[in-house]
Amino acid sequence: MEVEGSWTEAFDGSDINEGSGGTSHFLSSSSLTLAPLLTDGSSIRRSNPILITSNRVKGSDSLSFSDPSIPNPFPELCSPSKSPVLIRSFHPTSSDQHVLKVFSEDNNSRSLWVSAGSTAREVCSLLVKTAHCSDVENWALLELHPSLGLERCLEDHEDVLKIQAAWSLKGDTRLVFCKNYAKYEFFRKPTLFFPQNMISDRGDVEKEMTSSQLIQSGGCPEIQGFLHVKEQSRKSWKKLYFFLRRSGLYCSTKGTSKEPRHLQYVAELEDLNVYTVVNGRKLYGAPTDFSFCIKPSRKPVRAQDLKIFSAENEQTRTCWTSAFRLFKHGKQLQCNYQLSQLRHGNLEARNVSDIKRREALRCSLPNLSSAARPASIHTTQPWFHGGVSRSDAQRLIEKQGLVDGMFLIRASQQHAQCFVLSLCYKLKTKHYLIIPCEDGGRKYFTMDDGDTLFIDLLQLVEFHQINKGILPVCLKHPCVCVAL
Repeated sequence: MEVEGSWTEAFDGSDINEGSGGTSHFLSSSSLTLAPLLTDGSSIRRSNPILITSNRVKGSDSLSFSDPSIPNPFPELCSPSKSPVLIRSFHPTSSDQHVLKVFSEDNNSRSLWVSAGSTAREVCSLLVKTAHCSDVENWALLELHPSLGLERCLEDHEDVLKIQAAWSLKGDTRLVFCKNYAKYEFFRKPTLFFPQNMISDRGDVEKEMTSSQLIQSGGCPEIQGFLHVKEQSRKSWKKLYFFLRRSGLYCSTKGTSKEPRHLQYVAELEDLNVYTVVNGRKLYGAPTDFSFCIKPSRKPVRAQDLKIFSAENEQTRTCWTSAFRLFKHGKQLQCNYQLSQLRHGNLEARNVSDIKRREALRCSLPNLSSAARPASIHTTQPWFHGGVSRSDAQRLIEKQGLVDGMFLIRASQQHAQCFVLSLCYKLKTKHYLIIPCEDGGRKYFTMDDGDTLFIDLLQLVEFHQINKGILPVCLKHPCVCVAL
C-alpha cells in the first residue's frame, strides 16, 4: 500500500517517530497504525481504552467527553436520575419487588408491585387505597381455582408470593379481591358455627373450659360427625364417621367407634389447606351441595391430590372448615382477629350515627316526596346488583361470608317493577319481595303490605339498618363488588 506525503508509525509502548527508514523493526509487530505527521513536534495523542463495567457504582458520575453532549429529545422515555419526569410503571430499583396480579369479581384485574414477604393483609390494604374503598378490615384475597371448582380465603398473615409460587404455571389459578365478613365470625358467635352435637366432650374436659371459651381463646375442641368422602380414582362416595383432632384427621372403620384400633389416620393438619368446593355435584358427583376438600399446601393443585368431602348442610360444612383453620393456625387467628378489631375501632358505631343523622335530616325536610331526588338513585348504591338471579345472589352472599345482616337488593325476575331483598340470617339466605304501591298519587315501596312505606329503596335500606321491622335482623353488611 502506498501512502502519499509524510507519515509516521506509532506503536504501543514506543515513542519513536521515523520516516520511511527502519521499517523492518516495526513490520515484525502485529499492531501497525498510520498517523499523520505532526509538524510542530508535539507528542502524539493516543486514545486509551475505557473500561466499561456491567454494574455502575451507585452515585458515581457519568463519563465526560470532550465532544458536546447531544440533548435527549425524549427524556420521558429514558427517565434518567436527574430528569424531572418520574416513570412509576418501571420496575423498582429494589430487587425484592415482584409483580402480583389481582382480579376483582367482575373479572377486571390490576397488577401491582409487592415486596417479598408481603402478607394478605398488606396486599388488601394496598388495594383498598387503590380502589378507594371505605371499609378496610372486611376485605380479603380469595384463592380461586375455576377449573377444579375450589376456593379459599387467604389468612391475613399468609405470604402471598409464597402461595403464588406453588401454583401450576399451566393452571387458571387467580387471586380475587372481595369482601369476606365471616373470616373471624366464629370468634363472635361460636355456638352458631360449632353446634353442640358436633363437639366431643373430650375436648372440653381436657381444656377444663367450655367449647365457646376454648374457641374464643384460639383453640378448638374435637369435632366429629358423618361425612361423605370421595374414593381415590373412583366416582363412588362413602359415608364415614370422622374425627378432627390436633394430631390430625381420622375416620372410624366401625361405625362411630373412637377406639384406637378402629381409627384410621387420614391426614396431618400442619401441611394442609382447606378449600370450599363450588358446584361439587357437577364436577365430582357429590351427593350434596355442601362440599369441601383438603390438599397439601406445598404441592400444586391437582385433582389426584384432593381429598373431597361432602356435608349434609351448610352449618356442618362451615363447622368442619372453621375447625381445620383453628387447628392449623390456632393462636395466630386470634391475633389476626384482635388486630382487625383494633383497626376497625368504632367504625360501626360511626356508621349507625351517620345513618340516624341522615334519617333525621331527611324527615326535617319540607314536602318530602319521591320527586326530591331521581327514582333511580338505588342504581348508584353498592348494595344494588341489578337483575342477578336468585342463585347468583345466594352465591355472592356465600362467597362474601354467611354473616347475619349481610344483604343485597336486586331486580325481581318474576315480578315486573318489583325488587328483592336477599338477607343472610343463621347461615341461610332469605329473600323478601319489595312491592311498589301508590298512596295519594305518590309512588312508594313496601315489604309489609303497605304498613310501612318508603319513597325509594335507599330510604328502605337506611331504615332497616337501624330498625329490624319485619326482618329477623337489621341490615348490617352490604354485599358489594369493587372494580379494580
